[in-house]
Amino acid sequence: MYKYVVNRVLLMLPTLLGAAVLVFIVLRLAPGDVCEMRMAGTGLFVDPEAVAICQENLGLNDSKLEQFGRFIGGYFVGDLGISMWTSQPVTHEIAIRFKLSLELAIMATVISVIIAIPLGTISAVRQNTWIDYAVRTFSIAGIAMPSFWLGILIILGLLITTQAWFGEPWMPPIHYIPLFEDPLGNLTQLIWPALATGYRYAAVSTRMTRSALLEVLREDYVRTAHAKGLLNKLIIRRHALKNAMLPVVTIIGIEFAFLMGGLVVTEQVFNLNGIGKLFVESVLNHDFNMTQQLVMLVALIFIITNFLVDLLYAWLDPRIRYA
Repeated sequence: MYKYVVNRVLLMLPTLLGAAVLVFIVLRLAPGDVCEMRMAGTGLFVDPEAVAICQENLGLNDSKLEQFGRFIGGYFVGDLGISMWTSQPVTHEIAIRFKLSLELAIMATVISVIIAIPLGTISAVRQNTWIDYAVRTFSIAGIAMPSFWLGILIILGLLITTQAWFGEPWMPPIHYIPLFEDPLGNLTQLIWPALATGYRYAAVSTRMTRSALLEVLREDYVRTAHAKGLLNKLIIRRHALKNAMLPVVTIIGIEFAFLMGGLVVTEQVFNLNGIGKLFVESVLNHDFNMTQQLVMLVALIFIITNFLVDLLYAWLDPRIRYA
């Protein structure tokens, strides 16, 4: 097991290097210039000399090899560079938004797991009954319904309900409230986007849990356990469900990694200034430094999540661990 962990950690390095090379090349091929964008935003005449000075100050006139060297070398000295748009350190811009995105991703994932695994299990055990049909309808509705649209419905429902009950409409908080400063205010702010997003991914996980468990329930060892007289609940809990969790864990891991950088529209709906919103803004503003570091952050999250999922495989299935 130790050798496997070391090998997987070492494989992360070439993966990250490949992602760094790819994002560096793609960004340089995209049309547009951050200096022209910054000066055009003032509404004044853009002086070519001023643009040239801006490019020189930002290091855009250096060779591509020198720019890539600064990009990679910053990881060895702990310097991720300066945002070309805000002139603030990239680490600062990411840090003030990372806590929000991480907490929202964790809450949405927990909600997804709490909903998906029980419903998927019940749907598989009660196959072709009214319960199964109800769960399948619930999951299909979640897949068909975009999370941002559900978020809009939640906001409208809160506005109407609070206006009728309390006389004042509920409004989303303008500023992020840290969890440890005001837990109630934090949960009030994030529980609704977490529910809107968690329901969407719970629907996917529910269908995966149902199909994986149905396949396991048809295995010979399950029929043998029934023939020996074991209780059905014991068979499901100790044998079938644990073996059916491998594809479900994969889906949950991928969903969590995606939630860290892919909740752009949901963040806009609930007025949340997270990583996804920063990602879009940096791309639109041609902020190479910020976009590169955000891509590397999301790539690192995906790699670490897949690594943890693989370790969880070994815990769920002893055959993988022994191999």
